[in-house]
Formats: sequence, structure tokens, C-alpha cells
Amino acid sequence: MIDTDHKLKTVLPRLQSAGWIAVDTEADSLHAYPEKLCLLQLSIEGEDLLLDPLATMSMKPVLETLAQHELILHGADYDLRLLRKSFGFVPTSIFDTMLASRLLGCREFGLLNLVDKYLGAKLEKGPQKANWARRPLTERMEAYARNDTKYLRPLAELLRTELQAKGRLKWHQETCAQLVAQCAIARLADPETVWRVKGSHRLRPPSLAVLREIWRWREEEAVSANKPPYFILSPDVMVAVAAAAGEAQPFEHLLPRSFSPRRQQGIQRAVDAGLTNEKLPGFIRVKGTRQNEAEKKRLRVLEQRRDERGMELEIDPTLIANRATLILLAKDWSTYQAELMNWQRTLLQADNE
Repeated sequence: MIDTDHKLKTVLPRLQSAGWIAVDTEADSLHAYPEKLCLLQLSIEGEDLLLDPLATMSMKPVLETLAQHELILHGADYDLRLLRKSFGFVPTSIFDTMLASRLLGCREFGLLNLVDKYLGAKLEKGPQKANWARRPLTERMEAYARNDTKYLRPLAELLRTELQAKGRLKWHQETCAQLVAQCAIARLADPETVWRVKGSHRLRPPSLAVLREIWRWREEEAVSANKPPYFILSPDVMVAVAAAAGEAQPFEHLLPRSFSPRRQQGIQRAVDAGLTNEKLPGFIRVKGTRQNEAEKKRLRVLEQRRDERGMELEIDPTLIANRATLILLAKDWSTYQAELMNWQRTLLQADNE
């Protein structure tokens, strides 16, 4: 484990001169709140490295080095968002092996499946739900973490060759570039919707006001306890309590038996705050996408064309465009086609366009 500036200094020259770098991350989302980056796995030629971002060493030289390389990742979305949130890091370019496999038509595109299929190596599912903030890591955790990047380079080369042979390498490059751009954008929670947990659509405004206050209490409690919010109170219980309180019905029996008197009091304060709040939240009205007959006809044509292209290419047709996108395109192709990637637009255009 590289956890000091001295240790990092010894490997940094090899990272800087590496021809390629494979990357993965581990967080503690199942054990802490808010989650944090707990481990950074890097593989270069002949070495699989584990870096400890929880240690006091400076990560700046590592991030500067990563920015100078095309990074190889598998299912990069989560890793890129975690790195951006933790360090403000955005890579220059990436090669995502999951995206590559999907563009080649693989139906089982998990890392274990691909490593088995292309490299003949059997990987252990491993301690996926382990607490990656623990120190020291167990030998099994370290082995699992190293395997997450150990096989990415040879896998990427085989996938790259197949993409090139099928004329889809530029598709992959464009898709990876879009993913990098999307992950560089911070996702800001909408204060009007972030607290609307599953099942809340059934509640009336007074109960919604109670739910909003319970959610706020749960957030504070989760941060204080350093536990994921659903460990504090599950969404179904939140909705049940809000529904009962909003109808002036008793709710205490709905709370977990393990709730301490302090938490019971906290829930009561949240309920009281919700019931006395004069600014009641309203229902979320989803804007309809009512289509006229011409739009419906264009949608059917686009769906058929997309599905035919997907069948011809033996790929999931939703990679070309999902239904929501097709609806917009059927409404106004000239406006919404700009949101497509070049390869998607080419596949969706009629042959004579």
C-alpha cells in the first residue's frame, strides 16, 4: 500500500513514464455517509499499485500524472464522478472496456465475464461490500482490488482490435469523450425533488410536508452517525410515518424498535415542523409529451430503423437511442439531433438523407 509521500516518490517516475495506466476506485458507500474515496488502484506495465487517499500524502502529483495519460477503466461513470468529487479531477481521455464490449454486442459485460471470455482468467467476486476505509486491508481485499485493474490493459487491447475490425473504434472514442464531459459536470440536487423518496407520490401535501422534514432529519442523523441514510430509516417507513402524521393518526408504532429515545424525539420534532409549515409542497406534475399523429408516425419509423440497425450490428438498440430520445427526435429532428453523437446520428438517419 502506498500511503506516504516517500513511498509515492519511489513509484512516481514509473507512473510518469508509463505507456498506459489502468485505473479503478473503491469507496465506502455501504458503510459511511457521505461516501468517500478510500482506495485508488493503478496498474502499469508489470505493476499493480494500491494508493491510499485517506493517508496524509499529497495526491497532486498522481493526479497530474493521470491527466497526461489515456486511462483504462471499466464502467468509468462512477469512478470518474468519484474522482471529480474527491479531487476535482477530470481525465484527458479514457478507454472504457465496458463501453467497448457493449459496442461489440456483448450481453454480459461485467469485468468478471469479460476477463473470463477474452483472457481465460477466473476472478473472484471478492469482498465487494467490504468496508474499504478499514486499515489495514486484508490480504483478500488487496488481491481483489489489484485484480480490478490487473487485466484491463490486455482486455482493452483485444477489445480495441475488435472495434477497429468492425469499424466502431471511432464510435467508442466519441462515446468515451462524451462520458468524460458528462462526468465533469457536478450533479446538483433539486431541493424540490431530492427528498421525494419511493412511494411519496401517493402522499397528500400535508404528508409531503412531514416527509420533507423527516428526510432533512434523516440526512443530519446520517452525517452525525456516519451511516448511510437507509441505515437510519428506510424510505417505506418514512412514507408510512408521513402518511399517518399527515392524517393526524398515530405513527410511533411504525418506528423501528431499535430507535433510541433521542431519535424518537428527533422524528417527533420533524413531524411537528412538517405539520406547522404553512408552505406545503405540491405534487410533481410531469410535463406530458403528447404526440400528434405525425409525431407518432415518425416515432414508429425511428424505432423501427433503430431496432433494425441494432439487429444488424448485434448491439443493444438503446445504445443508439433510448425511447425518450426518439420521442424528442420525432417531435423535432432538426433541434434534437444535435444531442446525438455522430455515430448515433448516422445510424438513425434514413439511407437517402
